[in-house]
Amino acid sequence: MGIEIEDKFDVPPDYAIPDLSKLAEISGPKSYQLVALYYDTPDLRLATRGITLRRRRGGDDAGWHLKLPKAKGVRQEITYPLTRSTKIVPAELAELVRAYTRGAELQVVAELDTRRTVTLLHDGPTGLVEIADDRVKGTVFNGKPDGEPAGGPRVVRWREVEAELLEGDQALLAKVGKRLRKAGATPSESASKLARLLEPPPLAQAPTKDGSAGQTVMDYLAGQVTALLSQDPRVRRAEPDAVHQMRVASRRLRSALKAFGGIVTGTKRVQDELRWLGTVLGEARDLEVIRDRFARELAALAPELVTGRILARLGDDLHAREQEAYGRIKDTLSGERYYALLNALDTLTAGPKLTKAAAEPAHDRLSDVAAENWDRVAKTYDTAQAISDLDRRELAMHDVRKAAKRARYTAEALQPTLGKSMVKLAKHAAAVQEVLGTHQDGVVAQETLVKEAAAARQAGEDTFTYGLLIGLERGTAERAHADFPKVWAETARAIRKLL
Repeated sequence: MGIEIEDKFDVPPDYAIPDLSKLAEISGPKSYQLVALYYDTPDLRLATRGITLRRRRGGDDAGWHLKLPKAKGVRQEITYPLTRSTKIVPAELAELVRAYTRGAELQVVAELDTRRTVTLLHDGPTGLVEIADDRVKGTVFNGKPDGEPAGGPRVVRWREVEAELLEGDQALLAKVGKRLRKAGATPSESASKLARLLEPPPLAQAPTKDGSAGQTVMDYLAGQVTALLSQDPRVRRAEPDAVHQMRVASRRLRSALKAFGGIVTGTKRVQDELRWLGTVLGEARDLEVIRDRFARELAALAPELVTGRILARLGDDLHAREQEAYGRIKDTLSGERYYALLNALDTLTAGPKLTKAAAEPAHDRLSDVAAENWDRVAKTYDTAQAISDLDRRELAMHDVRKAAKRARYTAEALQPTLGKSMVKLAKHAAAVQEVLGTHQDGVVAQETLVKEAAAARQAGEDTFTYGLLIGLERGTAERAHADFPKVWAETARAIRKLL
């Protein structure tokens, strides 16, 4: 896997690469031929989402390449060795685009035949920036599974220049881009050669009025669907933090559908399925979090205080359970129920059931929604405090935490429209959520330690260190519990002024 940072430019046929020798040492130009076959579903589901999957021969990086959409200016590229077959996509790569193909067959949809001339900016043996001057012949195939044209292929020719950052810094890339533009290059509007060649259909968007509450809500929902999809291949590869980010996206979607029920309706089924997906993702995530938590606590103890098999039980054993949970996640992400949820989300973002309130000005309507969501937190808190039984009160305070999280997510969704007031509201709601979460995490950690200690005791192991950790977790939970009344009072006072 690699991360590409590059700038693309359109240039006329007679364009001349400017002199870049004052920026760094120059090698080249060197020319070679690249022939790439591109794969997609017949309705171009990958191209529509900005994804390219190709088999390329020629040049220094022959093989299969999967390029995922840009995030914060960079594209993720996953490579695989060249295979003999041009008809069968390697299973490892086909797996990574399942959230987009959803069972549809991958086939050859286009060919790019590129005469590439490369100039390298370098510092001794270290490559800094590569300039690729491409003269491209693109052929679009019209539909047979084997890639043979149906009704004749369509051929397009053009020239473009790419400046790709290697080991240099982005300041150098910016200087190169400036020189290229000054010589007559213009930034490309196409995300990739394939997008330029195929011109895939745009993502369907909800029919909302500019500046309306409906537009704000639907833009947010569409963004969270994109975020969820972008984490799917990362989860399949078990990349760091991927499960967490996918779980957050599913929670934000579900929270928004609840909070904005007065804007978009008929989402109960989707909410239920998002809860199901979050539960599947949560098992592995929770094990990962608590395993890391125990590892930090154990590392902070003096070695003589760490006794028995506690490192194995709270490390290797929990990690094994985490990997089993990952297996269940991967099974889920390849199942029809998951595909049905993704299809439902596509339908929701393209053609939602909007209420009359969706046409109202965003500021007027959505300010009320933010206030209503905080009122829900306050009422949930008052209900919890009225419970005399301590155990039942603790359970009710967990509902306060969930209500605060929903208020926070709602405020974050409204920040682009309502501005600083929502930034402050989200910050205050997060403070409530964090203190309650610290308490809850400490309680859950104690419960886990008690169970693990019982198993260790039954196996005849020393359980001294479990007692130490239980004491640490109890102290953490009790401090959070003691801090909460002050945090709540300060937060409630600040939000009364804000709303």
